[in-house]
Amino acid sequence: MSDIRFDNRVAIVTGAGGGLGKSHALLLASRGAKVVVNDLGGSVDGSGGGSRAADAVVAEIKAAGGEAVANYDGVDTDEGAKKIVGTAKDAFGKLDIVINNAGILRDVSFMKMTDEDWEKVLRVHLYGSMYVTKAAWPLLRENGFGRVVFTTSAAGLYGNFGQTNYSSAKLGIVGLAKTLAQEGAKYDIRSNVIAPIAKSRMTETVMPPDMLAKLGPEFVSPLVAYLCSSDCQDNAQIYAVGGGYVSRVAIVEGQGVAYKGPMSVDDIAKRWGEINDLSAAKPLGNAMEAASQAMRVAMSS
Repeated sequence: MSDIRFDNRVAIVTGAGGGLGKSHALLLASRGAKVVVNDLGGSVDGSGGGSRAADAVVAEIKAAGGEAVANYDGVDTDEGAKKIVGTAKDAFGKLDIVINNAGILRDVSFMKMTDEDWEKVLRVHLYGSMYVTKAAWPLLRENGFGRVVFTTSAAGLYGNFGQTNYSSAKLGIVGLAKTLAQEGAKYDIRSNVIAPIAKSRMTETVMPPDMLAKLGPEFVSPLVAYLCSSDCQDNAQIYAVGGGYVSRVAIVEGQGVAYKGPMSVDDIAKRWGEINDLSAAKPLGNAMEAASQAMRVAMSS
């Protein structure tokens, strides 16, 4: 098998001024991609801004012989997203890869969360992923090729105390990615999702140093690069990754039970164990498959 390369490919990496985004950008560039290094330059909570972080990554890529340009726009508005994509088109003439990595944290218990805490986190993570991908979509369709990588988290997939805003946004990203995977398939636009665990500004405050030492971003970026390659034909999948661990994650549905006619509350209670049984569970490809399974079971009763 030949080495996976990205020669003549153009990639946008959002939030690439440090941490995971920087690692993704450096790896793609080292394998031939032309990279738009996007970073607002703000703090972990989304405040402030500046050009230093993105410029430093661009300089590092160029020093290693790669090609890159910086962009400092926020992902949380349609206007900002269009400028990010415009940077790619102006600098390199096209776009092939979008890595939605930008994010912020405003962790607080649900009772203490303000509307601003909720709105800002959703705008950066969920709206930002949507805005950038939507701005990029016409160029990817024009190419007849595209690879889009979205970033969810364990908090989104499983929930996490004090992160209702973050976890809600992150699970919303999964729905966004899975639907776009279906809409983009005929244009060879593949959309997949990673749930990374890695050392970053966003995890340094919640994980002990000994654990962080084993969770470098370099353990995540190789999966991202593969998902961005033409070799990868997988679509609408979720992958957990970090510290040398990579695994597919699936939303599954059990075999369920079928009642003859409308069921009562007591009927539900009597078969609660069967309803919760996931021993024969399987992933389903889309909402129509899920509806079809429910109908098959109902019609067989």
